[in-house]
Amino acid sequence: MNFNTTTVHGVELSKDQTGVTAKMSHSNYTMSVFFDGYTAQIHIKGPSGQVPFVEGLCGNSSINEARLSDNADICETKYEGTNDTTINCSKSTERCNLLPSIACHINPEPYVTACTNTLCKYPAVDGLNCQFLEAYARACSLYSNGTQDSWRSMANCLATPQAFCQDRFCSAHEFCGDDFLNGGTRCHCRAIFASPYRSENTLGDPVVCNDTAKLATLVGCLLEDKGIHYTDLHLYDKTCKAQMDDVTHMVTIGFDTKTNPCGTMIRMNNENQTINKNGVILESTGEEVMDFTCPFVIPEITIDFSMDIKVKEGSSSTSVAYVTFGNWTYTLTMKAFIDSRRTQPVDSNTLLHLNQRVWFELKADIIDYEKVALVTQSCYATNEPFANSSLRYNLIVNGCPSSADQTVIIESNGESASNYFSFRMFRFTGKNANVYLHCNLSLCLNENNSCIPNCSQDKRRRRSAMYKHEDINSALLAMAWST
Repeated sequence: MNFNTTTVHGVELSKDQTGVTAKMSHSNYTMSVFFDGYTAQIHIKGPSGQVPFVEGLCGNSSINEARLSDNADICETKYEGTNDTTINCSKSTERCNLLPSIACHINPEPYVTACTNTLCKYPAVDGLNCQFLEAYARACSLYSNGTQDSWRSMANCLATPQAFCQDRFCSAHEFCGDDFLNGGTRCHCRAIFASPYRSENTLGDPVVCNDTAKLATLVGCLLEDKGIHYTDLHLYDKTCKAQMDDVTHMVTIGFDTKTNPCGTMIRMNNENQTINKNGVILESTGEEVMDFTCPFVIPEITIDFSMDIKVKEGSSSTSVAYVTFGNWTYTLTMKAFIDSRRTQPVDSNTLLHLNQRVWFELKADIIDYEKVALVTQSCYATNEPFANSSLRYNLIVNGCPSSADQTVIIESNGESASNYFSFRMFRFTGKNANVYLHCNLSLCLNENNSCIPNCSQDKRRRRSAMYKHEDINSALLAMAWST
């Protein structure tokens, strides 16, 4: 592959499949800088018999010797990372010890030390396995007519190395490396940048809450570490999607409680403080990847928090669905109660309050209670009567409490013909304060408790024979409240 040579401000730039070279001259000296995507090699040549003296990275260096200072006043504090326990450090050390096998008069020890320290701490996603060997061999070639390549077969490195990720742009806090999940290459987080986030087990910065505007910022390379693409992220309202900055690759998503609340709810936290709550949701799984809470500011809405919530006019406190399967017809019901024993049903005169716990009973009128169990697959809230509304707040996902709502409690799901769940009441912000609860139910042939969702691992146990939704005409129950 051939590339044209370009001169910019007196610097000659050339590029081939191995990397980019910059050459310049000053006085009687010439300097070339070669960069292959991960290693820079600087070569300075003066008149015959003269040794140039230049300033090094952290102190002085000459063409014959590099002296790096440990003085903290001169150099930045060195970042000391811990060894990655997933890496076989012994194997990495063995690989680095191949360096002295390259015939060269340059001392290999600094290269061996750097190689060992790096390969024991960081995954070799950007060609690190060959980088130090390649750098040492190239340094040797600058002072000789060539080097032996026998080390390449021992180290399993390409005979003709190519520059890494020449056409990939990464931000200042990233580096380009292999994408083991999707193939090709991608931008990885630099360790010193990602360390504070990983130590806090977070994907981004704390939510910024200013007046009515709320904004969350996530780190693009951290999201990609988990196989998450920013286009799959949205708030409770699916129309409120994440955006990525083209330069920094930081991902932002937010809402305005007055102009576009994006499904934001008014809730109470564990300290009984009133808050605005939303969440960053991964569309493919429904998982909440980041909690989105901000203090509630009274001027944002005009209601009093002693407000009452009641069954929406025209709706019923009991939802009923009739399901046909073959020659049989089943009746599915959902009822709401204000007590844990489910003796005080909610009716049109019942006044509920924000943060009050409400219990729900879901029941199937079926013939064989021992062989068939009722499974509540999902329950979610919308601010419209449509089950496919763009605003969706999950309460139950795959038969288990949603990570978005820590107040949800589920009992007896998949054990018999009835099950129960409860949560604390909330309301959506905006003009339409209605809350519509939708629950998807299915019948399951119960063999050795095979219908019970395994919520400890957030995945289902394998079921021997599950009645599919299309087989029972999609059992969906709904209930509505208003303020």
